[in-house]
Amino acid sequence: MSIPSKPARDALQRRLGYQFSDPSLLERALTHRSAHQQHNERLEFLGDALIGMAVAASFYHRFPDADEGVLSRLRASVVSGPALAGLARDFDISGCLILGESERKSGGRNRDSILADVLEALAGAVMLDSTLQEATRVVSDWFASAVESASPDNLVDAKTRLQEWCQARGEALPHYRVLEVTGSDHAQIFRVSCQLSGPRGVTEAAGSSRRRAEQSAAAAMLVELLGDRHE
Repeated sequence: MSIPSKPARDALQRRLGYQFSDPSLLERALTHRSAHQQHNERLEFLGDALIGMAVAASFYHRFPDADEGVLSRLRASVVSGPALAGLARDFDISGCLILGESERKSGGRNRDSILADVLEALAGAVMLDSTLQEATRVVSDWFASAVESASPDNLVDAKTRLQEWCQARGEALPHYRVLEVTGSDHAQIFRVSCQLSGPRGVTEAAGSSRRRAEQSAAAAMLVELLGDRHE
């Protein structure tokens, strides 16, 4: 287990816009379960709730006329696994991850599921290190750009977009299959595949719920099909 240097941790805190009073919380948030028994999964649980609340409140105030369904889909678009992983990359978190040897060798430092989970864990750590009000402010700042750019007018989740892509070409709908469920009952990780008909192959993704994993797998398939374009 390799712990990031103090300069690296200090630089990360500047990027996050938060200085920890208790450095051990930051270290735990960065620690994957492959590295140590004192890992970040419990912090993920807190952070997931905090992120959902902060983003929901941001959309509630930004779109005062939107109904519950629209607000829920807006929130889901911003807190999806790929979106969280992208934000983690923006913060350059990967270099500070504390991983076990097997995860390091298998490319875990750049895996979407690990990056998304550690971002949630960091949110949970901020919540424990400060007040709920301060933690909500910090997390809201993290997502401010994503919330600002999201709109009900172009709100279509990855599974819906992939389904529409198939229907437009007269092809069979995507097939999702749970490949593996790991972790304890309160912190399960679902690994799911997304398969299209024909020779296009299969994409896989992991998430803290089956729905998240399926969305991530669908998003990966769209990248394979469309690259960065949006049809």
